Amino acid sequence: DGGGGAGREPTDLSTQEVDHLGRLAGKVALISGGARGQGAAEARLFAKEGARVVVGDVLEEVGMELAAEINQGGGGAVFIRLDVTSAADWQAAVEAAEDGYGRLDVLVNNAGAWRGGRVEKTTEDDWDFMFDVNAKGVFLGTRAAVPAMRRAGGGSIVNVSSIVAMVGVDRATAYPAAKGAVRTFTKLTAIQ
Repeated sequence: DGGGGAGREPTDLSTQEVDHLGRLAGKVALISGGARGQGAAEARLFAKEGARVVVGDVLEEVGMELAAEINQGGGGAVFIRLDVTSAADWQAAVEAAEDGYGRLDVLVNNAGAWRGGRVEKTTEDDWDFMFDVNAKGVFLGTRAAVPAMRRAGGGSIVNVSSIVAMVGVDRATAYPAAKGAVRTFTKLTAIQ
């Protein structure tokens, strides 16, 4: 009506029951950096939506606790140690999904690391570390997952980038550059 909802009763979403569980039923998802923070939230949500989840992270104890929590809550999850800078670890993670659950449908390239610093304060080690974790990790994960997704008949890859990939910031150099690489890599992967 163009009037911003004039004439309608206001809606209180906090009192409405939303029945959308099961949107990922039958799907298998691999989440890098899945042991804590945003990755753990993704793992819990995916499990709640019916997916079986492979939690990949270098934080072994926390990752195993999360997988146990999801399983105790009625979901399905396993933990695998995953250093996103290692092609062998990525291959093992994809194999864990296929061996444990028969397929891989979703990859969430969530793992990331931050080191700040202006250009003149950024060391080569800082630059390499940021690109290894934030950009190379996304490449290695995608490269390992695509054949499994083809075997499954398709899939979805979610690459986590950042607003700093699109705007300049004063306190960081390598992180925004690496996240910018993720944006471009996402586009070319979609085309391919």
